[in-house]
Amino acid sequence: MAQQHPPRFLKIVDDAKKRIREANVDEVKTRLDRGDKFLLVDVREESEFAKDHLPGAIHLGKGVIERDIEQHVPDLNAPLVLYCGGGFRSALAADNLQKMGYTNVLSMDGGVRGWREKGFPFTRE
Repeated sequence: MAQQHPPRFLKIVDDAKKRIREANVDEVKTRLDRGDKFLLVDVREESEFAKDHLPGAIHLGKGVIERDIEQHVPDLNAPLVLYCGGGFRSALAADNLQKMGYTNVLSMDGGVRGWREKGFPFTRE
């Protein structure tokens, strides 16, 4: 069952979604299967990432991504796809990265829940 988010949180997510680009779970899976070059970034908590995550993803949690992104991705034009549990935290992170000058950022709408519902693979590498 999906978590019920508080209205003020949903308000800032809706505001961020006005400024960002999103891709759905199927679009991201297609891009991965095609071998498209992009960095897949899991912005969930470290414990969530450790449990399982999308193959090839790196972890930069929502709490530290703005601080640590430049160390991992110095190229402001690098293609990034961010995801979280459902697409809310990744939308907020995408908005902030754009404010920092990153120009090619997508948030995966549906997140891990949508990925799992489709039966797509996970890893615990």
